[in-house]
Amino acid sequence: MIKRIDLTLFKCFEVLKLPTADLTLLSGGNASGKSSVLQALALLHQTMREHEWSSRLMLNGDAVRLGTVADVVDKVNGRRTSEIGIQDEHSYYHWVFSGERPDMSMAVESVEIDLTRTDNPKILQYLLPHRSGRAPDSLSSRLKGLTYITAERIGPREFYVLADPQSAPVVGPAGEHAVCVLHLGRDAAVSAELALDDTPPTRLRQVEARMRTFFPGCGLAVQQVPNANAVTLGLRTSDDTDFHRPIHVGFGITQVLPIVVAALSASKGDLLLIENPEVHLHPSGQAQMGQFLGDVARSGVQLIVETHSDHVLNGIRRAVKGGRLTPDQVALHFFRPRSDQGSQVLSPQIDRKGGIDTWPDGFFDQFDKDSSHFAGWGQ
Repeated sequence: MIKRIDLTLFKCFEVLKLPTADLTLLSGGNASGKSSVLQALALLHQTMREHEWSSRLMLNGDAVRLGTVADVVDKVNGRRTSEIGIQDEHSYYHWVFSGERPDMSMAVESVEIDLTRTDNPKILQYLLPHRSGRAPDSLSSRLKGLTYITAERIGPREFYVLADPQSAPVVGPAGEHAVCVLHLGRDAAVSAELALDDTPPTRLRQVEARMRTFFPGCGLAVQQVPNANAVTLGLRTSDDTDFHRPIHVGFGITQVLPIVVAALSASKGDLLLIENPEVHLHPSGQAQMGQFLGDVARSGVQLIVETHSDHVLNGIRRAVKGGRLTPDQVALHFFRPRSDQGSQVLSPQIDRKGGIDTWPDGFFDQFDKDSSHFAGWGQ
């Protein structure tokens, strides 16, 4: 499990040291740096996956497209270098990347594992010094295989492209491979920790059962198009109706489906990065999403989630109060603009009853602020 993420001169951060847990929640105002944390991991992921032997950090790929060095280096204090550090349960890894401002990739200036530092490395495998016969580091495997789901997920489609599992092993940043992953792994077993009772433990049936917790009566039908590398998705919202094309059942189902498929396809030790899981969900569904994320974290899958939803937060709090998660399995971080006085990131603590020790200004308090304007209304 990743224990801490360090960023130096990366995007809006001069220095950031961010503790992480089984379930880490990133909140805060727009353009405060939440997505930058996820993007740093996504950069490592896409370089390791798409360019195994690269000695450069690729800023543009299938997972994320960040532009040039000038877009990535901290504009206030940086010049041509950025640093990423990761502490996991075994070691501490630290990279220094450099490049000219118009470049669309950055050279690995140095890489350090614990106290062993390699400057200007010539041969790297998965961004780490290559040693013949050595098994891949656990961090490399975790980052290479992570799932990153962005806030900009695809909506309903007439059909979904069927791709080989080697090229599309996860649901994809926009959820574009979710139906493919569901179809190809429809009979794969879901981990016992996440499998719902009274439902066959296969991926398709478990995904359908989980979707019913968000959308009562939800049914899924996935079929391959004859003589084509494509599948169709049929949806229904009641056992009394036929299956419909996705366009006829609203955006909520297609926005949640990639998250559920990704979670139920993951193995213990995997890492999921999710932006705005609340998109197109009713408040009750958002609270249910928080509890679902808690169940996923409890199963041994690590999650780092960016959200603007107090309902998602409250769902997580309910999971802690109900004993489904312990307080030390949850990390809460509130990001503030760097122009504000004080720390750029504040970290409220949650207790066993789901209580939170401090509520910084702007930390899921808009309902209370708005309610204060209606005090005495109607009297």
